[in-house]
Amino acid sequence: MASSSLSAKAITFASNFTRRLGNSLDSLGSKLEVAKVSEKLNPSTRLVAYGDAVPVTEGAFVAPTASIIGDVTLEKGASVWYGATLRGDVGSITVGERSSIGERAVVHVSKIQTEDNESVPTSIGKGCSIQANALVHAATLKDYCRIGPCAQVLDGAVVGEHAVVEAGAVVTPGSVVKEGEVWAGAPAKMVRTLSEEEMKAMEQAVEETMELAAVHASECAKDYEQIKEEEDEYYDKLYRDPDYFQKIPKDELKADGDVLGRGMPGRIFNTELSHKKEDGKIHMT
Repeated sequence: MASSSLSAKAITFASNFTRRLGNSLDSLGSKLEVAKVSEKLNPSTRLVAYGDAVPVTEGAFVAPTASIIGDVTLEKGASVWYGATLRGDVGSITVGERSSIGERAVVHVSKIQTEDNESVPTSIGKGCSIQANALVHAATLKDYCRIGPCAQVLDGAVVGEHAVVEAGAVVTPGSVVKEGEVWAGAPAKMVRTLSEEEMKAMEQAVEETMELAAVHASECAKDYEQIKEEEDEYYDKLYRDPDYFQKIPKDELKADGDVLGRGMPGRIFNTELSHKKEDGKIHMT
């Protein structure tokens, strides 16, 4: 009895000593740190109010890494892709139905270049395509126009219906791109006009972008449990031998987890047992 008591005391002493030693080492390590590092979980900046102005995005797809700030209205079917920024702080931004703002594109407004000091809004019509890295600054885009990658449409410029601003072009302040025209260069100038077939192809491209946005919106809306479940399902199909027992479909699983009338897998004595012995063995009912 005395021996067991001494053993218990020895174990308690060793545990307390180890705990104190660990705390001392942790404290020493903290003091030796040159630059302490602390990780913070940043809140989502997808939608940000500015003063009383709150973005309106119902019915539109906004990618997780996009930023919609201030007085911005996205109409039904519009899409703002990864890394794009729409900043409606000193004025309003309106994006029409089925228009798309490509990756890392920037849409802004202006106030400093007006005679009456009033802000210049940005208005984007329906079915417009603003492609990757483009800049639209306090301009008006009419329906079904296309702004190419890295192009710039600057203060007060107007781009007409079914017009195209080519990649890298710079539409200078106050310029007017007429319906069906193609502008290129820096500064941009009219180089040709579009054919009817090209205009129809632009409208078809809008529908294709909408379908793609719907797929991305569905994926981005999934929570952690859904993603983990799909990952498990993928690896199960990848590695499960077709000759082995196959996974039971979710719609065939019972609410109580019972499998083939034998109870829930992993549970002990989860099935009724008969006390009737046959051949010296107990058989389940």
